[in-house]
Amino acid sequence: MGVLALSMLVLCVIQVVAAQKTTDPNEGAALKKIIEHWNLGSSLNSTVDPCTQNASWAPDTANPRVSCDCSGNVCHITHLKIYALDISGQIPSELFELKELTDLNLAQNVLSGPIPPQFEQLSNMQYLSLGINNLTGQVPPELGNMTKLLSLSFSSNNLSGPLPMELGKLTALEQLYIDSSGVSGPIPQDLANLKSLRKLWASDNLFTGKLPEFFGTLTELVDLRFEGTSLEGPIPDSFGALTKLENLIIGDLVGDDSSLDFLRNQTSLSVLSLRSCQLSGQIPDIIGTFSQLKYLDLSFNKLEGTIPDSFQGFTKLQFLFLGNNNLTGPLPANIVSQSLTALDVSFNPLSGNLPVNVDMSGYSMNFVGTSINADYLADRKALEMLSCLEAGTECANKAKSTSFSVNCGGTEQTSAASMKYDDDSKTLEAASVYMSSDRQWGISNSGYFIFTSNGPQYIVKTDSQITGTLESELYKTARVSASSLRYYGLGLKNGKYSVQLHFAEIKMEDDDSRSWKGLGRRVFDVYIQGERVLQDFDIRKQAGGSNRALVRTFDTNVTNTVLDVHFRWAGKGTCCIPSQSTYGPLVSAISASQVSGVDGTSSDDNKKRVGKIVGIAFGCAAGLVIVSSAFYLWWAREAPTGQMRVHTGSPKRVE
Repeated sequence: MGVLALSMLVLCVIQVVAAQKTTDPNEGAALKKIIEHWNLGSSLNSTVDPCTQNASWAPDTANPRVSCDCSGNVCHITHLKIYALDISGQIPSELFELKELTDLNLAQNVLSGPIPPQFEQLSNMQYLSLGINNLTGQVPPELGNMTKLLSLSFSSNNLSGPLPMELGKLTALEQLYIDSSGVSGPIPQDLANLKSLRKLWASDNLFTGKLPEFFGTLTELVDLRFEGTSLEGPIPDSFGALTKLENLIIGDLVGDDSSLDFLRNQTSLSVLSLRSCQLSGQIPDIIGTFSQLKYLDLSFNKLEGTIPDSFQGFTKLQFLFLGNNNLTGPLPANIVSQSLTALDVSFNPLSGNLPVNVDMSGYSMNFVGTSINADYLADRKALEMLSCLEAGTECANKAKSTSFSVNCGGTEQTSAASMKYDDDSKTLEAASVYMSSDRQWGISNSGYFIFTSNGPQYIVKTDSQITGTLESELYKTARVSASSLRYYGLGLKNGKYSVQLHFAEIKMEDDDSRSWKGLGRRVFDVYIQGERVLQDFDIRKQAGGSNRALVRTFDTNVTNTVLDVHFRWAGKGTCCIPSQSTYGPLVSAISASQVSGVDGTSSDDNKKRVGKIVGIAFGCAAGLVIVSSAFYLWWAREAPTGQMRVHTGSPKRVE
C-alpha cells in the first residue's frame, strides 16, 4: 500500500507540473529585458515564469502587473501595467515582442523620446495608456492601424505637430484622451469616422480653425471637453444631436459669436460649462428643464436679457455661474433652491432685490458689479465693500489710504523691511465676496473645481523652505481659484501706484524631480485695472523651479479710488498633476503703494511742495525787482541828472 500511495503522489505531481503551462519563450525573454530596462527587478521576479498561476503580480490591483492568457498550448502576456512608478527612458523595442497584449498601461511615469510607430505591431491592443509622461515628437500615424483599440490616451505629454488623419481608422474607439498633449493645427475631418466615441478630452492644445461641425455626428458622446485652445466659434448647431451628453465643457473660443440654441434635448447633462465662448443672445428657457444638471457655467460671455424663470425649477443644480455678461432685470425670486451651493451673477447690470433666502447656511453668492439691492444683507462688511466698488462712490466712513498689503491665503506677516501683510486666511467658497477688517481691501472669487474628489481647496500650503527670498513664510500659503480671483484696494487716493505680485509654485513639484509629479503646468492670466499684464503665465517656469519666490512689479493708475487686480484661468495648463483639479491662478501676496518722489513724499504731497516752491520763487523774484527799483531810484537821485532819490523798506516775501 505504501508503494502504491507513493506512486499515485508522484503521478499527481507530474500531472500538476504538466498542467502548468509556460509563457511563450519569445515573450518571456522580452519581458525579462523590459524588467531590466526599467529596473523593476524588486517587483517582478525575472527568474520566475511571468505567467505562473497565482503570482503576486497577476491580480487586477497589482502594480506592476503582468497577466496572461493560458487557454492555448502556451501562455501569452495580455496585460502589462507599470503605472506611476517613475520609470524613465525611452520605450524599449522588446515591448513589441508581446504580440498578444490587449491592455498596456504606462501612464504617470517620466518616459521620454517619441511614441514608437512599432505600436502598430500590437494588433490585438484594446487599451493603450501613455498619458502623463514626457514623450516628444509627433503622434505616429501608425497608431491608426491598431483598429481594435477601445481606449487611447497620450494626454499630458510634450508632443508636437498635428493629429494624424489615420486616427480616423479607429472606428471601434470609445475613449480618446489627448488633453495637454501638445498637438496643434486643425482637427482632421477623418475623426468623423469615430462613431463609437463616448469620451473625448482635448483641452489645452494648440488647435486652430473652426470647432468642427462633424462632432455633431458623434452621437454616442457622453463626455466632450475643449477648453484652452485657439479654436474658433461658433458652436455648431449640429451639437444639438448630441442628446446623450452628460458632460459638455467648451471654453475660450475666439472668432464669431455663438448662441445657446443648439441646447434642445440635452436632458442627460450633468455638467454644462461654456465659459468664455463668445455666447450672445438670451439664455433659452429650455435649460431650466434639464433635470440632471448639477453644474452650469455660462460666465465671461455676451449673454443678455433676463435670467429665465425656469431656473427656479432646478432640483439638482449645485453651482450656477453667470458672471461677466450683460444680463438685466431682477433675479428670479426662488432661484436659490435647496440644492444650490453657489450662485455667481457678478458684473452684470442686474437690478431688483436679493433672494429672500440668500443667507441660508452652506450657500455662497457673488454679486459684485451689479445694481442688486442688498440693504438687508446680514454681512454688513460685504455690503460696504459692494458700495465701495460702485463707480464714483466713496467708501463710507473711510479715510483714503495710499497702500495695502495682503498675505494671500495666510496669516498676518511682517517683512524684514517692516512691511505688514494683512491676514487673508478667511475660508472662501465657490462664489464669495470678502472685505478685510480694516476695510483696506477686498476679494471676489468665482469658480469651482468640478471633478475634485477631496473637496475644493481655495487655499494651498507647504512646509517646504522657499528659496530666492528673505520672506519664506510669506510664500508658504497662497490663494487659488478655479476660474476668477480678484483683489481690490478700496478707498485709495487717486494717482499712480506700484503693484507687487508675489508668487511661488508650492503645489507642483520641479519638472526635474525625476517624478511624474513634476510634469504639471499651471498657466493663467493677470489683469490690473482691466489691462492684461501677464498672459499664459507659468510661475514655475518664470521662477526657475518650484518653491522659489518670484515678484512681478507693475505701475498703474487709480482714478476712482479702487485698484482691481484680477487673476483669471483661461483653460490652459494641465488639470490633474500631481492631483485632481490642480490648475487655475495662484498668488502668494500682493502689495500696492502710491508712487513716491525722491524724498519719499507721495504724489499729492509733491504737488503741494511744488506749489510752495513756485510761490517762494515768485516772492523772491518780486522782492528782487523791488530792491532793484529802489537802488535805481537812489542812484538816479544822486546822479547829475537831478532825479529824486527814494528810500524804501525791506521787500516783503510773497507767500
